[in-house]
Amino acid sequence: MEEKHPQQYTFIIIFNDKYTKLFNFFLFSETSVAIFKQKLKCGLKEKFQCVFDGVSKAGESTFLNQIYTELHITEGGTAEVNEEHEVRQIETASGIADRAETSIRPGDIFKASPGRSQPIRAVLTKGVAGIGKTVLTQKFTLDWAEDKDNQDVHFTFPFTFRELNVLKEKKFSLVGLVHHFFTETKEAGICSFEDFQVVFILDGLDECRLPLDFQHTEFLTEVTESSSVDVLLTNLIRGKLLPSARLWITTRPAAANQIPADCVDRVTEVRGFTDPQKEEYFRRRFRDEEQASRIISHIKTSRSLHIMCHIPVFCWITATVLEKVLKSREGGELPKTLTQMYIHHLVVQAKVKKVKYDGGAATDPHWSPESREMMESLGKLAFEELQKGTLIFYEPDLTECGIDLRAASVYSGMLTQIFKEESGLYHDEVFCFIHLSLQEFLAALHVHQTFIQSGINLLEEKQQTSKWSKVLRKKPNLHHLHQRAVDEALKSPNGHLDLFLRFLLGLSLPTNQSLLQGLLTQTGSSSQTNQETVKYIKKKLSESLSAERSINLFHCLNELNDGSLVEEIQQSLRSGRLSGDKLSPAQWSALVFILLSVRGLRTNMLSCCGLSERSCGALSSVLSSQSSRLIHLDLSNNDLQDSGVKILCSGLWSPHCKLEALRSGSSCWLIRLMLVQIMWGISLSLC
Repeated sequence: MEEKHPQQYTFIIIFNDKYTKLFNFFLFSETSVAIFKQKLKCGLKEKFQCVFDGVSKAGESTFLNQIYTELHITEGGTAEVNEEHEVRQIETASGIADRAETSIRPGDIFKASPGRSQPIRAVLTKGVAGIGKTVLTQKFTLDWAEDKDNQDVHFTFPFTFRELNVLKEKKFSLVGLVHHFFTETKEAGICSFEDFQVVFILDGLDECRLPLDFQHTEFLTEVTESSSVDVLLTNLIRGKLLPSARLWITTRPAAANQIPADCVDRVTEVRGFTDPQKEEYFRRRFRDEEQASRIISHIKTSRSLHIMCHIPVFCWITATVLEKVLKSREGGELPKTLTQMYIHHLVVQAKVKKVKYDGGAATDPHWSPESREMMESLGKLAFEELQKGTLIFYEPDLTECGIDLRAASVYSGMLTQIFKEESGLYHDEVFCFIHLSLQEFLAALHVHQTFIQSGINLLEEKQQTSKWSKVLRKKPNLHHLHQRAVDEALKSPNGHLDLFLRFLLGLSLPTNQSLLQGLLTQTGSSSQTNQETVKYIKKKLSESLSAERSINLFHCLNELNDGSLVEEIQQSLRSGRLSGDKLSPAQWSALVFILLSVRGLRTNMLSCCGLSERSCGALSSVLSSQSSRLIHLDLSNNDLQDSGVKILCSGLWSPHCKLEALRSGSSCWLIRLMLVQIMWGISLSLC
């Protein structure tokens, strides 16, 4: 079929007999639009049909459709800021991801819900780092390009804020910006989009370095009018510029409030993998059914690993590590804590670097002087940027820590080069760690190693250089570092040091240090140090802590291989001899941890346990915790008194309470609880 070209007409328009302006108008036939649309689709298919499983440039690329696993995406919520540490948000999501909530397909992101009269123009999708937001936008684009979905859309233009950041000092019109990134539109001569249904994808708002000002930015209405990129985006988002276009913006929760609520028609949240989706991911990744089943079974035995596997990128880390471990040590023990998993990941990446870039064998020692120096530099970068709250870095940030660009690209399994210069399009290079948790692990490694080697506690606000300890060659006491880290983590309002603390404590175990032999300086008397640290954590658990803080301290005990408190309570629960009035504060914290850890409770779980008013306070904190998974509770045959029931009701009032059935065994209880249900509209089965 002969290709038809658009007809071009030239007009000279005279203004006041002095000024002339040349306009080129292109009148497109349906055939010419279809030709351009097909060219755009071919370009997008080539760009998005293959992905790097986990991180860019790390290993072989894979077809997206081959590995893509559906994610749990829910509708609802607001664009308000969430200042909680993302690990806490993951734990919360893991407790509700399997509940009966409406899940949205990526292809239906702009489809209105039943009963909704207004069309959806702008969608804001929230999700923690590594949860799969970018892959979702790629899947949406690929499905459109392959004629599988949203064929009412004429053009889809995916952008990332990482790409847009480097154009901060330049000016474009909206048409010019599209021409800049999608040359097919310029070649086709498209100078207007009003007559087309267009989707703009803006991925990674949390990484935006443009000054988006929705209050004072000038108004733009013409797609051919030039301005700075931030002005273009603010007018596009608020609907002043090309109001017929659809927008999909993705962001981490902490940056969601940058977009005014009245500019967003739908808020969705990516919750990550449900339990069945996790299994599907590993079965897609490992074609060997036996191997996949063993890995899935292992993950279920560790609550920390099970929770983190709600994040797709952590599933990639887990799959990479366990695949190597299973190959190298048949029948050996698999890593079961977060610290062990990240240590193994570090070792795997060092081996990959040794074989791929240094020409060595996999059996050769992988911690060469160069590798050790690189790890020290990466740790310094991770810690310093973590203190600043920085998640993306530029070349000067790397150089300051002694990392050159070549070294950064070699260690692509840890530090990812976000994009590179291509045909002069980008003039800057941006880097980030593959996930915040890896940055926190490397930061903990740096703090641990610095203290062991020099006695300097990087967590101290004012460093007191131990001059005398150097003179006397006295070894620093690691317990002091741990104690300071625990205190700092408990002071954090949003838990931003929670995961860092787990890693720091886990690195002190002799078994973990042996895995890093050749890189990590051995501490010597770590067993005694760990006993002191465990004792200090149990002391803190005896204090009045929130449920979230208690949970993290129990995770810390787990990293230190101490489960004594939890085991005491579990034995009492199994034997039916749990007596609430005899539990110490630390044991109560352990009970809270258990209640928040399980998916549901047998109906006789806490009956006849001698629970008291103080017990109700602990239970109330469980019910009101965002991390709570408690859905069935039996409190019959316990004398809680009227004051205790009142305290318990405060937990039932919480919007985070997920309780579905409560057995009380007392008529006065039932009356009070029925009133709670009437007043607060709580759906609860009482008996």
